[in-house]
Order: sequence, then C-alpha cells, then structure tokens
Amino acid sequence: MKISREAKIGLTGIIALVLLFFTIKFLQGVQLFSTQDTYYINFRNAKALAKSSPVYADGYDVGIVSDIRYDYDHPGTGVIVQISVEHGMRIPAGTTAVLDEAMLGGCTLNLLMGNSPVERYAVGDTIPSAENNGLMAKAAELVPKLEQTLTKVDSLLTSLNTLASDPNIKKILANAETLTANLDQSSRGLNKLLEKDVPQMASTFTAAGQNVATLTQKLNSLDLEGTMAKVDGAMNNVNQMTERLSSTDNNVGLLLNDTTLYGNLTRTTDGAARLVEDLKAHPKRYVHFSVFGKKEKPAEPEKEILE
Repeated sequence: MKISREAKIGLTGIIALVLLFFTIKFLQGVQLFSTQDTYYINFRNAKALAKSSPVYADGYDVGIVSDIRYDYDHPGTGVIVQISVEHGMRIPAGTTAVLDEAMLGGCTLNLLMGNSPVERYAVGDTIPSAENNGLMAKAAELVPKLEQTLTKVDSLLTSLNTLASDPNIKKILANAETLTANLDQSSRGLNKLLEKDVPQMASTFTAAGQNVATLTQKLNSLDLEGTMAKVDGAMNNVNQMTERLSSTDNNVGLLLNDTTLYGNLTRTTDGAARLVEDLKAHPKRYVHFSVFGKKEKPAEPEKEILE
C-alpha cells in the first residue's frame, strides 16, 4: 500500500505537534510519565503567582502550580490555584498554604505542613491559605516609618545647611580655636605645677602629718588622769575659798560681808577728807610758830571739826 505524499506531511505535522506539546509540558516542569495528585487552594490575592511555579513543602520542591483561575462564580472571594504534587504524598490536616514574594519580583507557593498523625487531606480537597508576614510584608510595614524618618532627615539636613551658612559659625570656630589654645596653655601650666609644686606640697603635708603623729604620741604619753585629778583638787580649793569668803566666821569673811565695818570706814574716810580741807583753809589753827622765838599766848581751842 502506497502512502500518499499528503498523508506523510499530515502525519509528520501531528508527530511534531505532539512532540512540541510534551516539550512545553516538560519545560513547565510537568512530569509526563508519572502520576500526580491535584489539590486546590483559594487565595484572596495571587500576588503575581504564575503557572508552573514550584510548590514547596517546608522549603522542599514537591510539585508545581498547574492552573490559576479567577473565581467568576463568586466575585471578590479570590483566586483558585490548582497544584500538582507527587503521587502518594501525604498532606496532614492543619497544613496551610502561603505565598512568598521574592525581592526582585515573582512569587512562590509554600505548604506549611501540619503535624496531625492521623488526619490528612484527600486528593482534590481545598487546602486553606494564610497570610504570610514575610520579608516584603515587613518591608511594607516599614515604609511609613521610613517616610517619617526621611522627613526628619530632610528637616535635619535643612537645619544643617542653615547652620553651615550662618556667618557666626566662623566666629564660633575661631573662638573655639582660641579656647583650645588657652586650654593647652593651662594644661602645660598644670603639668608644671604637678611636676614641681605638688611634690613639695606633698612633702610638706607629710612632714605636718609626722608632726601631728609625734604630738599625738606625746599627748598619749602624758598622765592626763593625774593632771585632771590635780585640776579637780585645785577647783575644790577654789570652791572652799569662795565658800569661806562668803561666810562670816572668819576675818576675811567679816571684812567682805560686815556692813558695819564698811560704814565705819566710810565715815572715817569722810572725816579725814573734811580735816584735810579745814587744814588747807585754816592752817593757823593747827600750826603755831614765831620768827623771833616769842611765845604767843595760845589761842583758845576752837570747836572740834570732827564729830
């Protein structure tokens, strides 16, 4: 049987299309000659997830994303993602699916495996999804804070530019230079003081301390108790003397305390004063003498002055 030329061309085209189909599937990561299990995941946001993206189970590649479609029957509920994993893979209950965004774009699907030893998802079940607060989410949270920080940095730079353009800055720097020079000079003077005067002062203080120590030793060697006993005895004698001076049972006490003796002395002093005044006023009453030795008749004695 002879095959026509047209049949050969058609058969060749069909074989080429089949090979192209399998090649595309192979390049997409689909295992053509192995059976796979299909599961579904509903995401509120697909985050640029693409078909044939790898599916990881705790970071290990276990399958691919075989299909992504929008749920037109329930608008607003999200996107339905179909995944194909290795046949016989056990996905325990409690497993959740998250989307990890890459720094340079793109997205990967990661299954966070549960730990149920008995229950597991059946083939064709829908695995629940969860929001992933990964690096990009944290970066998104930091954006407002970063904007505030940039605003503050801009204000700070503006203030620095204003401060740098202030002509008083040069004066301040010149004063600071002068102040630094004065501090350097003062530091040198202080160093000289520490090198010369301070050792002398220290030696003086040391000698004074030694003298104080010597004085303390001498004070310790004194018989302070005996001295204080003598002082107490002297004070007792003074007290006794004071008591005797205050008493009238002795001559000194009578002299100090007898008012009669004081009155007599006062009258005697007054009489002596009057006598001296009368003697000055009438000396002839008391002194009689003659130049030629003639005795005169004594005058009659006058009345006594003293009473």
